[in-house]
Amino acid sequence: MLDARLRPLIDPPLNRAGAALARLGVTANALTFNGLLLGLSGTAAIAFGHIGLGLALIIANRLADGLDGAVARARGPSDLGGYFDIVADFAFYVSVPVGFGILAPANAVPALVLVASFVLTGVSFLAFAVIAAKRGATTEAHGRKSFFYSTGLAEGAETIAVFIAMCLWPAWFAGLAYGYAALCVLTVVQRSAMAARTFSD
Repeated sequence: MLDARLRPLIDPPLNRAGAALARLGVTANALTFNGLLLGLSGTAAIAFGHIGLGLALIIANRLADGLDGAVARARGPSDLGGYFDIVADFAFYVSVPVGFGILAPANAVPALVLVASFVLTGVSFLAFAVIAAKRGATTEAHGRKSFFYSTGLAEGAETIAVFIAMCLWPAWFAGLAYGYAALCVLTVVQRSAMAARTFSD
């Protein structure tokens, strides 16, 4: 919901930094994998009760995720890079609730519900992208990407905002998890309705 609106603000500085990194020989895939390592390390930190460190690593993961796309735009995007990027993103997204689920037994059920909602959202997102690509649809609302990005109520910016809130107020994890899971389900419904309108012919 917010990703496309934030693009005009965050892309210019990211693109400048990405161009500089590309000139130094840094590759987008290297940033993707290092960013995933940072994100999973943040999850481990949360699981062991070091939530402040976990928050710092989550933010570092998102910075790396922004920079890998900027480097890809500077060097030229690739299909393999796009694949690695989306796999790394979803691996990170599902890992954070798992970290909170390990942190406290009371978090286990809401963490499971949130992970399940992420799976549904991811399936609807990728299924839409496959059919849109088959029909030759394109969009740059989320910047230049390797494949079609459909919009939704729950996108990257909203997910990170919820993760930050969970780290700042861990006692509210269950309520935040259930609330965001509901928003994810609404996103699936919204995207399905959009698919019905777009692919009905």
